[in-house]
Amino acid sequence: MYDKLEGVEQRYNELERQLSDPAVIGNRDAYQKAVREHADLGKIVTVFRRYREVTDRIDESSGLLNDGDADIRALAKDDLTSLTAEKETLETDLKLLLLPKDPNDDKNIIMEIRAGTGGEEAALFASDLFRMYGRYAEDRGWKVEVLSHHPTGVGGVKEVIAMIQGKGAYSVLKYESGIHRVQRVPATETQGRIHTSAVTVAVLPEAEEVDVAINPNDLRIDVYRSGGPGGQSVNTTDSAVRVTHLPTGLVVICQDEKSQLKNKNKALKVLRSRLLDMKIQEQEQKRAEDRKSQVGTGDRSGRIRTYNFPQGRVTDHRIGLTLYKLDSVLQGSMQELIDGLTTHYQAQALQNVEAAASR
Repeated sequence: MYDKLEGVEQRYNELERQLSDPAVIGNRDAYQKAVREHADLGKIVTVFRRYREVTDRIDESSGLLNDGDADIRALAKDDLTSLTAEKETLETDLKLLLLPKDPNDDKNIIMEIRAGTGGEEAALFASDLFRMYGRYAEDRGWKVEVLSHHPTGVGGVKEVIAMIQGKGAYSVLKYESGIHRVQRVPATETQGRIHTSAVTVAVLPEAEEVDVAINPNDLRIDVYRSGGPGGQSVNTTDSAVRVTHLPTGLVVICQDEKSQLKNKNKALKVLRSRLLDMKIQEQEQKRAEDRKSQVGTGDRSGRIRTYNFPQGRVTDHRIGLTLYKLDSVLQGSMQELIDGLTTHYQAQALQNVEAAASR
């Protein structure tokens, strides 16, 4: 690991020289690429330099354990205790920083939220979840843009698709994919019985045209007049767009805009991200054949979280974390959940790397 870290530091120093080179500064693309790489490597180099400093101090303190002065020996022993603990922490941090980076981590995301079992109650909770993610994004200074929205008549949503734009959005929210279960007494329940409903969430990395090439001949594009409950969002022109990707059968419908072109562009953006997600899932499935557990796949085949209103709790079943702060979580205060998931999946990835190295 030490040799690899020294190589990272050499590359970091080389980039620092490049960033002051007039030839690089004058080339916008080259300069921006160097700035991004320099910033990424800077996180590793900062920890590595502290690690090297701590190991040097450990050597110095070890040499003082045989000093003739008892007070100096005692100080050296105390220093060694704290320095050794810090060294172990830094070693773990460096291993995590050296883990292979998900190439999609820095991307914006397409988030799809759909009401599942539970009828209107599920649609209402889908709306609650969208509000939760929207507030979390706003707190981080991210931008939320609704791409497609299918409301119900009483304030719920059958489906909402949105783009969330912000640095590292995918790395932060990728573990939110899955089935979210809600347990509460619906407003329409007259006997106070608790109902269980479900909502599915899919988090897809935004795909650029360079990520996924779509052959126009593989598309069927239909246009029609949009509609909505109670006369809302009803256009008098054929502006709604349905895009069907013939090889996969994927269908995307966008009708929120009054412009047919804007709806088409939004639909293609969603389609591109779904195709990229399919490619990622296929790659993860192939990797899973070579190991027993999948790490960080965003597996959305099972229940991942329960929101229990009578008890005011949220439980993430993947990491066994329960928080008795349901109201604040639904207001967007979900960082504790996200941190727990990130730590969990990083630890699993680290175990896999160490297991592979020991073979």
